[in-house]
Amino acid sequence: MTVRPDGRDGNPLTRLDRVEQRSFDRLGRHVGIIGLGAWQLGADWGEVSEGAALDVLTAAVDAGVTFLDTADVYGDGRSEQLIGRFLRSRPGHGLTVATKMGRRVPQTPEAYTVDNFRAWTDRSRANLGVDTLDLVQLHCPPTAVFADDRVFDALDTLVAEGRVAGYGVSVETSEQALTAIARPGVASVQIILNAVRHKPLERVLPAAAAAGVGIIARVPLASGLLSGRYDEQTTFPENDHRTFNRHGEAFDVGETFSGVDYDSGLAAVRRLAPLVGDDRTMAQFALRWVLDQPGVTVVIPGARSAEQARRNAEAAGQPALTDVELAAVRATYDELIRPQVHDRW
Repeated sequence: MTVRPDGRDGNPLTRLDRVEQRSFDRLGRHVGIIGLGAWQLGADWGEVSEGAALDVLTAAVDAGVTFLDTADVYGDGRSEQLIGRFLRSRPGHGLTVATKMGRRVPQTPEAYTVDNFRAWTDRSRANLGVDTLDLVQLHCPPTAVFADDRVFDALDTLVAEGRVAGYGVSVETSEQALTAIARPGVASVQIILNAVRHKPLERVLPAAAAAGVGIIARVPLASGLLSGRYDEQTTFPENDHRTFNRHGEAFDVGETFSGVDYDSGLAAVRRLAPLVGDDRTMAQFALRWVLDQPGVTVVIPGARSAEQARRNAEAAGQPALTDVELAAVRATYDELIRPQVHDRW
C-alpha cells in the first residue's frame, strides 16, 4: 500500500508529509520509502565516532527518514545504543526501529530457542531504551531454521509477551525468503536487492506483495560500489568488511559488494553513469531503481556522514526511472553481472 499525502486541504505539508509512505501490512505501520541502515554506526565500515553517528541519525530523520534498521551484533550493541540515545533526544519521534538477533552466537539451529530469544530481545530493548521492539528480525540464520515450526512458535511467544510488536527475517537467499513469506506471522523479509542483484524480482517480491509481507531492501548501493565514487585505486581500512570480507572470509560474501567481482561492478557503474545526468547522483539513481521495483516497502542505505544520509534521503523525491533507464539497468545486469551472482543467492 502506498500513501502520498497531497495537502489538498490547504494546509502546508511538512518535509515528512512529502515523503512517500508505504505500509508493513502485518505490522500496521507506515514508513517513508527511504530508511537508514545503521550497520555503519556500529562496526565493520572503518571508524565512525559517536558524534558522527548521531549526526547521521539527525540528518536522516530531519530529511524525512522514519525507519531505522540495526542489529544487536553491529558493534556488539553499539549501533543499538546510539539509536537509543537518539530516540531519547526525540520524544514523540514516530520512528519505526527494526533490529536483528542471532548472530552473536555460533550459527547452529539449536541456538534458536525461546529462552535465547527472550535474552536477546531483552538486551536489545535495554540498548534501545524501549519496552517493546517495533520489529525484530532473525539475522540471516541457518537455512534449517526457516523450516522449524518451533522457531516461529517462539517468535509468536515474544509477541504475546509484549517483548516485540512484530517479527521478520533477514535472509541471504531467495529460497529462504520464500519459505519465510509462507509463514503467517512473518511481517517482513529483508533481502539484498540492487542494480547488480536482481534475483528477488522474479519470485520473492511478487510473493511478498501477495502475502502482505513487507520487503526491506538492504545493501542497495552494493557496499558503496553503486555510489560511483570508487575506482581501481580505491582502498578501504583494515577494519572495513570491504577489505576483510571481500572473498567471504568473515561472513557471506554476498554481503560485500553484493558478491559481485569488484572490477565487474566498476564496469557496470561506468556503463550506467551516462544515464545519471546532472540532477541526481549515481547513488540516487541506484536507490531510485530499487524504489521503482513493485513490492519494495523500504530501502535502507547506510551512511557514514550526515551529508551521505541527506543525499540518500533525497532519492525519495527523485522521479521514477524511465523505461529506457530501467532497460539499461537490466541489460547491464544481464551482460556483466548475471553470470556471477544470479544462481548463487
